[in-house]
This record gives sequence, C-alpha cells and structure tokens, in this order.
Amino acid sequence: MQTILVLLYLLLVPLGVMMLAKKWTWIDKITPMTVLYIIGLAMGNTILVDPTAAEVCNLASNLAVPLCLPLMLFGCSFKNWSAPNALKAFLTGLASIVIVTIAGFFIFGNTKDPMMSEEFAKVAAVSTGIYTGGIPNIAAIAKGVNLSDNLYIILTSYDLIATGCYLIFVIFLGKQFFRKMLPARETAKPADEVGEEPVQEADSFRKKLLLAVLTVLVAGASYGLTMLLCGELNIAVLILILTTFSLVLAQFKGVNRQNISFDMGLYVVYVFCLSIASMVNVQELKIFDHLNILWYIFFVIFGSILLQIILAKIFKIDGDTVMVSSVALINSPPFVPMVAGILGNKQVVITGVSIGLLGYAMGNYLALGLYQLLLLL
Repeated sequence: MQTILVLLYLLLVPLGVMMLAKKWTWIDKITPMTVLYIIGLAMGNTILVDPTAAEVCNLASNLAVPLCLPLMLFGCSFKNWSAPNALKAFLTGLASIVIVTIAGFFIFGNTKDPMMSEEFAKVAAVSTGIYTGGIPNIAAIAKGVNLSDNLYIILTSYDLIATGCYLIFVIFLGKQFFRKMLPARETAKPADEVGEEPVQEADSFRKKLLLAVLTVLVAGASYGLTMLLCGELNIAVLILILTTFSLVLAQFKGVNRQNISFDMGLYVVYVFCLSIASMVNVQELKIFDHLNILWYIFFVIFGSILLQIILAKIFKIDGDTVMVSSVALINSPPFVPMVAGILGNKQVVITGVSIGLLGYAMGNYLALGLYQLLLLL
C-alpha cells in the first residue's frame, strides 16, 4: 500500500504543479522544478523517511532517464543544431575543468595533513573524472589511482552536496545568469516555435498514446541492446544507444512534428526531479569531515564554470549552450532534459547529450593522465 501511495505522490504532484503553473504565474516564474525540488526535500526529510519510499523514488528516477530523453529528442531537429558550436562548448568546458582542477590542487592540497599530500592527487584525479565523465566513471578511476574506501565515501558525499548546490543555482538563477553573461544564439528558436503544430493535433489523445508507446519501445530496445553488448547496465552506452534511436526516429515527419513530445518529456523530467529531491536526507550528510576537500570541489565546479564563461566570450558561444554543457559535464547527461525545460529550448538537448557522451569517453583518460602529471609535479 505504501508503494502505491509513493508512486501516486511521484506521478500526481508534478502533474498538479504543472496545472497550477498555468493559473499562478509565480510558479511559472520560479519554474515548476523549483517548487518540486522544495516539495521533495520537505517530504523526503519528514514523511518519506521509510526505506521503501526511498526504493520507490530511486526506481522512479532510474526509469525517468530512459523515458524523458526520447520524448525530448523526438521533437528535435538538426536544422538549428550547430555541431561546431557544440564542439567549442565541449572543448572549452573540458579545458576549464582541467585547468581549475590543477590550480585547486596547489591551493587546497598544500597542507600538513599527510592524507592531503599524495592522496590529494587522487582526489584531483577522481574529481576530474567526475566532472568530465560523470559518476559512472568514478569506480574505475578510484581503482586506477588506488583511492581508499574512506576517501571514496568522503569524496562522493561532498560531490552530492556541491553538485546539488549547483543544480539549485541552475534551477533558480541559471537561465537569467547565463543569458545575461553570454549572448543569445541567433539561430535558436523558442521551444513553442520549433516544429509547432495546430493545437487540435497537438492535443490528440491518439498522438500522445503513440508517443508514449514509441518511447517505451525505444527505451526497452536500448536497454536490451545495452545488456547484449555489455553484459551489464552501462549508463554511457545506454544513453548513446537511446540517443541514436531517438534522433533517427525524430527525422520522420510523423514523430518530429508532434510538438507535444516536449511537454510529455518535461513531465517525466519533473517526476525525475521530485524523485531525486525526495531521496536527499539532509541529516545523513556529514559535511564537517575534511572540509578542505569540500571547498576544493566547490572551487572546481564554480571556478570551472566562470572560466568556461570567459572562454565562451572569447569563442562567441551562446549562454544556452554553455549552461547545458556545464550541466552535462558536472551533473551528467540525465539532467540535460531538465535544463532544456528551464530554458524552454529543446534544441539544446542534442548538444547537451552529445557533450555528456564525449565527456564519458574522455573522463577516464583525463583523470588517470592528470594523476600521473600531479605526481610528477
């Protein structure tokens, strides 16, 4: 019974917030994601404290990723997508992370604490892997640099805090900040103008059902092919296959012209956000052990973003692209659809996912290479 109640909470609350956002303009101004994030944190630390609730929320968040990506990508078109622009964003983002990671090593690693001498090089290496390749790479990198279990737990806990803070910043202020700091992309179109269709067709129940069935089929086929190729669930491979299938189908007129796919995908993103927020237990976050590592991670995340903005100004990269690339690298590709929803620009989904996948591919190499470099230095 509790499982059913938690499921109803995860499915109905986002729907209710979306409906209220149409009536109450203040919700739309601060974004429904902000409201859902606050609701999730409140519920997760007061009512949904049972392990069963956490398991249901975790399952919902895991299922939301392969479902929201196809729905977001079905409405995308290559007409307004610039591969050179995405590549510039990826390279500037990568360079920013590496430069700030090395700088932070000398700033925060210079301490009398023995663990923070050679061990800090391991922290820097794993941080590089996380913020260029994502969490799926952390296990391989930790083993490659022989990171202790204790340091692994500390690092991942601090990563949760720091990336959570950046996500809050993105949800509350990201759109205004990046668009004010960097110019808008001239070829970008608002989400409601790209592939727009008559209201009567967009509201068709038959078309919504078709999109839902197609999404489930794509997600299932992608999962099956991933298991066949890898023998286990590999998130990077799953996202790559999922993206490929979705983009191929998006080129068909019957799929791409259905503008409601973005709204449907946005609903799934809202379910994802509520699930993630509901799992955060503030009391279990031990933030007072080895605080220099926490400050180092904050320095890497926010320092690399500022440097990326400076480089973006030089190479004339627009604010939407920089915002989605930073989230794809720092928070990983599953958060890209959320950014598209905040920006109201579904074209950035292709850019964000492609940057995230390139980061997955480069993360391990950069992390292990940086570790050897820091040992030499």
